[in-house]
Amino acid sequence: MTWPLPALVAWGLSWLVFFSLASVGVPTLAALFSGCALGVAASVLGQTWWRRGLIALGFPLSLAASGAASLPAWAWLLPLLLLLLIYPLNAWRDAPLFPTPGTALKELPAHIKPAPDALILDAGCGLGDGLIALRCAFPQARLHGLEWSWPLRALCALRCPWAQVRQGDIWQANWSAYDVVYLFQRPESMARAAAKACAELRPGAWLVSLEFEATTLQPDAVLHTVPGKPVWLYRQPFKEG
Repeated sequence: MTWPLPALVAWGLSWLVFFSLASVGVPTLAALFSGCALGVAASVLGQTWWRRGLIALGFPLSLAASGAASLPAWAWLLPLLLLLLIYPLNAWRDAPLFPTPGTALKELPAHIKPAPDALILDAGCGLGDGLIALRCAFPQARLHGLEWSWPLRALCALRCPWAQVRQGDIWQANWSAYDVVYLFQRPESMARAAAKACAELRPGAWLVSLEFEATTLQPDAVLHTVPGKPVWLYRQPFKEG
């Protein structure tokens, strides 16, 4: 949806949930929590951190300004706690929750030919769009997803029951067992990703990055399946850029 429609829809639904629960006798605090939870869940629709914050905090802020509910001061920490649950502080330096386009990786098999039971990692799998695209490209591979946020990890596991999805830090995990590591990070993270791949990936393994180049490495191929979102392929042993 075009901005600000995601925010308006999320705020409206949060208010609807709040009033609906309050009208049937649900305690105000529980109704507030439910409305905030819906807003925080909808914040994944925001394409930048400030838009996500607006979506998540719009309902509780408008509720406080309206005076429609009398709540203890600590209750207004609920939306912030919910935000931290989905977006832990130490994950903020990594990529926002941008989904991998469904067709972005369809040309990978023309360049990468792993064994049928190859291990492929989506590092920072979010809600699972990257895993779904990887499955379309490599249906016989063993797909793993790694996500720091517990709620996103749980939702990803529900969407991708055929993949092994676990909670963890992509920078602390060992990549040495994988034949392909896929990333959709951000420009500031790519130097760190390249250094980790150089240190841990074995000869013949691939680092695949959607949209953002590892400028310290020379790509073996660059795919342009989706306009504006190149796919950068790097094979170990890597060539310096």
